[in-house]
Amino acid sequence: MKLGFIGFGNMAKAILGGVLKNGMAAKEDVIISAAHEETIQKAEAEFGVKTTLHNSEVAEQVDVLILAVKPMYYEEVLKEVSEKVRADQLVISIAPGKTMEWITAILGAGKKVVRTMPNTPALVGEGMTAVCYNEAITDADKEMVMAILSSFGKAEEIKEYMMDAVVAVSGSSPAYVYMFIEAMADAAVAEGLPRAAAYEFAAQSVYGSAKMVLETGLHPGVLKDQVCSPGGTTIQAVEVLEKKGMRSAIMEAMTACAEKSRGM
Repeated sequence: MKLGFIGFGNMAKAILGGVLKNGMAAKEDVIISAAHEETIQKAEAEFGVKTTLHNSEVAEQVDVLILAVKPMYYEEVLKEVSEKVRADQLVISIAPGKTMEWITAILGAGKKVVRTMPNTPALVGEGMTAVCYNEAITDADKEMVMAILSSFGKAEEIKEYMMDAVVAVSGSSPAYVYMFIEAMADAAVAEGLPRAAAYEFAAQSVYGSAKMVLETGLHPGVLKDQVCSPGGTTIQAVEVLEKKGMRSAIMEAMTACAEKSRGM
């Protein structure tokens, strides 16, 4: 598989790292373009891949083209490479708000377009990616895409209309979790725990709790109840969180996130 990236930020690095680690592509079969010389020099040094400053050069050389630029640059980049993209080539988008119909309108009818929404835990092999396909994608194409996405975490096919919800619940949610960890650690420090230990206790508790949800299959409310002993410390904390509107704050934040995604 010849793989190309246009843009090379954190998400592109995560995807490439997973692909190389799992042997899905050799480094000599990967080419990356970026707007700045410094970026491609770092890519060469870290991954040993081919690089260029010309996006069209990437598009004409690869079997799978991953568009890893910020959403605001998508139209410019798509127009730049549209004449180079072939009908047998997979074009994978990782941008919120940019529909497959919108992308295909620029690239041309009949092009194979895949829309995904990964998240930054992909950098440590624990990403969660949603994916959907346009009508030109074959079953064999889907197998290849899922193999790529699974190389840096978990992936699941969804309907495209669900993508804005995924942006809110998965794509952007690591930021909410980091805020939660930071707040817990700050409170622990205020109670006398050293800063480094506070972050470790908070982060490991979040990690372990998430693993409990995934591996037990139990409803989060059931798991919460299991920690809340009658008249105990945990239910006292939960009462304060309910009074402060923790649930509604998270839900309103995610609604705002999804609305922003729809408008991009």
